[in-house]
Amino acid sequence: MISKKNKNQVRKGRHLRVRNKISGTAGKPRLNVYRSTSNIYAQVIDDDKGVTLASSSTVEKDIMAKVKGKNKKEAATIVGEAVAKKAIAKGIKEVVFDRGGYVYTGRVEKLADGARAAGLKF
Repeated sequence: MISKKNKNQVRKGRHLRVRNKISGTAGKPRLNVYRSTSNIYAQVIDDDKGVTLASSSTVEKDIMAKVKGKNKKEAATIVGEAVAKKAIAKGIKEVVFDRGGYVYTGRVEKLADGARAAGLKF
């Protein structure tokens, strides 16, 4: 019998390998991305303290209104811009990008582009 690989389990293993090398500090926090089938989430995290400094997702009411009628890539760009604006408001200008084990294409790439367009550097 052929066993099928659990793609999310494989992604989590990939994410753990990357997380051994990447961590966020107070000076340069980590921008983490989580992508579900219908939504996308982004957090700016200080791993030294274990604190989320800024977050944004497509399930927030104000972003949900902006995203209505747009495709998932456009929604990811809006989320990237929103999380960048929140981070910049808290004085964060540079981050380390953590793609969460996902391939850097599609929605993950658009979220990163949106964050860069709003002023975050990584």
